[in-house]
Amino acid sequence: MPSRVSEAEYYYSLVADKPGEARKLMEFFSEKQVNLLAITNFPVGEGKSQLVFIPADPEVLKKAAADAEIDLVGPKKAFLIQGEDKIGALYDYILKLSNAGINIHASNGVVDGTGRFGYVIWVNPADYEKASATLKTSDWRNIQPSPPEKKQPK
Repeated sequence: MPSRVSEAEYYYSLVADKPGEARKLMEFFSEKQVNLLAITNFPVGEGKSQLVFIPADPEVLKKAAADAEIDLVGPKKAFLIQGEDKIGALYDYILKLSNAGINIHASNGVVDGTGRFGYVIWVNPADYEKASATLKTSDWRNIQPSPPEKKQPK
């Protein structure tokens, strides 16, 4: 099965950076039938962590968060790439963005143990539309690696 690139809407919430905070949110979202395609957590300093949610249905996430009085920031945009795991599976995507002059601001990937992968890419909001068009082009055979940078003579 070929890889699939999806435009993803994401939201985030800041919580105390201490044991059990993410668990409470995940338990509540589970009870409210929130299907998350991806979640990323990381510390942001001053005793806080940022939890990033990519929901299958943003409306379900927003309603559950409102019911629990959880402050969500968003929607924001990212890309979710899913496909068959193989060596170099992400290379074409990263190469295409590089060749288009688009910087990957952040990314997060994982394999699922059954031969599939998921990869989330964040780019600068000003580059999002160009990145979307770049990632969704399908003729991978025409991708050319970037030439090595020429060293300036000393």
